[in-house]
Amino acid sequence: MSHLSQDEIKQAKKIVSMSKISQILENIRHVIANDRKQKQPLILRINEGFIFNIARKAIQQKDSTFIMSIAGESASGKTTLVKNTAKACIKSDTNNIYTVICCDDYYKDASKELNDAGSYEKLFESGFSFDTPDAIDLDLMKEHLLSLKEGREIYCPAYDFVTCVSKKDAVLKKPAKLILNEGLYVLHEKLRDIIDVKIYVYTPFEVIKDRWFARATSRGKTGLAATMQFHDVNQTAFRHIRPTMDIADVVINGMTTQEYIEQIVRELIDAIVSVTSDKNIGL
Repeated sequence: MSHLSQDEIKQAKKIVSMSKISQILENIRHVIANDRKQKQPLILRINEGFIFNIARKAIQQKDSTFIMSIAGESASGKTTLVKNTAKACIKSDTNNIYTVICCDDYYKDASKELNDAGSYEKLFESGFSFDTPDAIDLDLMKEHLLSLKEGREIYCPAYDFVTCVSKKDAVLKKPAKLILNEGLYVLHEKLRDIIDVKIYVYTPFEVIKDRWFARATSRGKTGLAATMQFHDVNQTAFRHIRPTMDIADVVINGMTTQEYIEQIVRELIDAIVSVTSDKNIGL
């Protein structure tokens, strides 16, 4: 029986690799095509080059860690998307498959400013804003994301939205295959070079407004304080957040149900796993 040369083995592996990439592409396109038929599709826009890149990495770099960053305006539905993506991942029965890093946890401590002002109204009157990139420690968040990607545990801070106190090194986060990073500024230019998947959640303004005021009440902001902050939220979103939709790989519909999000994410995971877990072909 003849033996294959090293060059022949490499060529055979390349053919198998491209075949699997093509199968993943076909599977993902099938999921997207079915999604587009829905009254409220989950995927509003997706870059074709991005789909190919994900398929290639799934085959050729399947042991690497992926950072998936999910941005959008305040109350757009980012956290809901993350939670249901996580639920879909859990069903894969894989240990340490994901870790969640929330931009909200990295707000800089503003308790002194709040205490000095005496109230949220006075704090906002002074020009203080919770809704600009400077209000969040993006450098620390990037450092933590890189540590997780390199396989190291980190302790992330915890932020209290009522008292504005930031507690350092509060929550243990362990490295995982998928790092879900969500928040207002996770697609900020400081972070883009380390992100593998850039997602933007789009939700109509009136829906965001209703959601935002309902959440503000739970965070101790009502009346004039809430109105003042929402004005700032809208202005800063226009300058800093909405433009990041243009650089996103995927634009997601923030109006879909939690159940549908989980369903589509599960289908996309299966579209990849059904090919990468194939052990019938080996070289």
